Amino acid sequence: MGRGWGWGARRRFSGVLLALTLVATPALAGPDGATIYADLCASCHAETRLGAQGPALIPESLGRLAGDRLTAVIADGRAMTQMPAFKDQLSPESVAAVAEFISQPLAEAPVWGEAEILATRSLRDDYTPAAAPVFTADPMNVTLVVETGDSHISVLDGDTFDVLDRFETPFAVHGGPKFSSDGRYVFVMSRDGWVQKYDLWSLHEVGRVRAGLNSRNIAMSSDGKYLAVANYLPNTLTILNAADLTVARVFEVSGRKGEPSRVSAVYQAPERGTFVLALKDVPEIWEVAFTEDGGPYSEGFVHNNENGMEEAVGVEKGLFARRRIDVSAPLDDFFFSPDYRELIGANREGETGVVVNLDVGREIASLPLPGMPHLGSGISWERNGHRVVAIPHLNEPRISIIDMEDWSLVKVIETSGPGFFLRSHDGTPYLWADVFTGEHKGEMHIIDKQSLEVVKVLKPEPGKTVAHTEFTRDGKYALVSIWEMDGAVIIYDAATFTELERLPMVKPSGKYNVWNKITFEDGTSH
Repeated sequence: MGRGWGWGARRRFSGVLLALTLVATPALAGPDGATIYADLCASCHAETRLGAQGPALIPESLGRLAGDRLTAVIADGRAMTQMPAFKDQLSPESVAAVAEFISQPLAEAPVWGEAEILATRSLRDDYTPAAAPVFTADPMNVTLVVETGDSHISVLDGDTFDVLDRFETPFAVHGGPKFSSDGRYVFVMSRDGWVQKYDLWSLHEVGRVRAGLNSRNIAMSSDGKYLAVANYLPNTLTILNAADLTVARVFEVSGRKGEPSRVSAVYQAPERGTFVLALKDVPEIWEVAFTEDGGPYSEGFVHNNENGMEEAVGVEKGLFARRRIDVSAPLDDFFFSPDYRELIGANREGETGVVVNLDVGREIASLPLPGMPHLGSGISWERNGHRVVAIPHLNEPRISIIDMEDWSLVKVIETSGPGFFLRSHDGTPYLWADVFTGEHKGEMHIIDKQSLEVVKVLKPEPGKTVAHTEFTRDGKYALVSIWEMDGAVIIYDAATFTELERLPMVKPSGKYNVWNKITFEDGTSH
């Protein structure tokens, strides 16, 4: 049969075979993101994609870094970091393949317990603690500016606004830094779980450790001994010894029925001697004692609550004793009364918030809080003899004012767009509220704390994101971020709203004054 084929037929058949071969040949398929990652990326980000010198490259850590933003980082690198540009080595198709690969979830949940955490711990050999601050500025009026654009923090003199130091942080710092109670040390956490300790007196890093793989925020115990780290991945709460960054305890977080849960947030309740946890996936609040006399907390049936009696099932007491409080739905974030007896919590997908009395361990009121309330930015103050709390809404152009005595809605303040941060100070009669998204982003509303009226709207840089206010120790000056790569921190006279100076910064986000944070200054979120 073969001899009967003409040359043209044989050519046509050979062409078909060649086409089929090309389609089936792996070498001619699209670029393999996994192979490229192993060759070019694993040395910094680890073969597991869980991070090493570079951050973790998994969906939980990449966050908003997706699509064109992610491919741009791979192609162009990140300025002022160790991330190089790969556009000269990789085609656009190869860059896209790598981006697609690292955007995929891991096949198995990684193990990250005490041994894995301790393996990452490193203390700086060149660090020597100073006996006193190495600068002449007021150490209690120092303000830290987180510059997310190139992963640095600037340390500002709160009187002159000179930069005392500028140090590199882990990639993607998330949540506010936390200070030791004497204001000497600050702890910084990144989205992928790295915790960095820095000595503000010495202006020098002390060390760092990786407490989780995808983390939300940190909280410092009021005695300065322990640092708690809330983790999304794995489902844990890591408690570190603040002195040397060793592990004090790792809690596997799950509900009463064993269902695992991410930890949305952790806060200290100094009046109670506990850390308070928001659980993302189960309807519970946890309290974890950071004192030796914590508890007793019962996990089950209590036969007798009389003082001194211990007739209960599953009692925990002492350091790191845990208490579960049942709530009607999982809560993403909290705001506390000044005495830490009451907690306001909200589920981001719900339309209401709840008030939980931590003494009795149950919900006592509900609040109308639609539009994704951002309780972590809530602030409170005294008004007409009542304590009120202001809460912004991430999806609605409004601020809710709640009376903290009867939990009634006092007023809804309409703004020109949804905001993210609220700030005030005992030394100013005004509340500063930003607009973070929408056509009016970059506007700053100045609101009288007594009349609850907007008295002025600042527009320092139209079209750019202007957000997050912090005050100096005395409340005389307000510091506001132009949240852009070619950004700045604007210094305002807090009484006249006059702009005094702009300090160039690389995408500055949050600002944190030592005194305001360690004294729980009115108008500062905690």
